[in-house]
Amino acid sequence: MKAVIIGLVIIGAAIFAILPETVLGFGLGWGDDVLTFLRGGVPVAAIIIGLVAIFIGVADVKDRAEAKAEAKKDAENAA
Repeated sequence: MKAVIIGLVIIGAAIFAILPETVLGFGLGWGDDVLTFLRGGVPVAAIIIGLVAIFIGVADVKDRAEAKAEAKKDAENAA
């Protein structure tokens, strides 16, 4: 329960920081800074996620090739 309350407080603080002061009469007005951060961070995150996906795909292909070779070897030994 404590973690839920702390999470809600952190989300509330983030919303307070993003809100412009003119909307509700309070807020820090960091919305433009947040958008700038996202514009710079999203492409970098996409590149990192893409690289991880490539590495996982290569490992999967290698694992399938090893499994196929092992199955073939087992079939030869059984015969």
